[in-house]
Amino acid sequence: MKVTVNRRAHFNAAHRLHRKDWDEEKNRQVFGKCSNPHYHGHNYELIVAVTGEIDEQTGFVMDLKDLKELIYNKIEVPFDHKNLNVEVPEFKDLNPTAENISVVIWRKLRAELEPHLDLEVTLYETPRNFVTYKGE
Repeated sequence: MKVTVNRRAHFNAAHRLHRKDWDEEKNRQVFGKCSNPHYHGHNYELIVAVTGEIDEQTGFVMDLKDLKELIYNKIEVPFDHKNLNVEVPEFKDLNPTAENISVVIWRKLRAELEPHLDLEVTLYETPRNFVTYKGE
């Protein structure tokens, strides 16, 4: 019997959608106002879903306190109130689209979870725009 536990988190971050190998005109054509050279920000909402068997001894799939601390340390601290393009090493050469941010978050969390647990990350960039990544 598999069950999914979820934890919601929040972080604020700035970014610029931009490819270094394109000129400003092409970046503007493809990314529009999201390619503003002075960046722009979002209030990101993150939902982390962990699926697995219920442990017979604890009754947990995963202790939500542990999931809360993991998200805080691996995602909120490094991303919150940061310029993703400039201050987060994973985006030095990776365009910080919502899609790419969700994959980076998934990889960071996946590395810390027990192998028998499944992971899904949903990232809301705005209340109407969000992406979901279930893994590689």
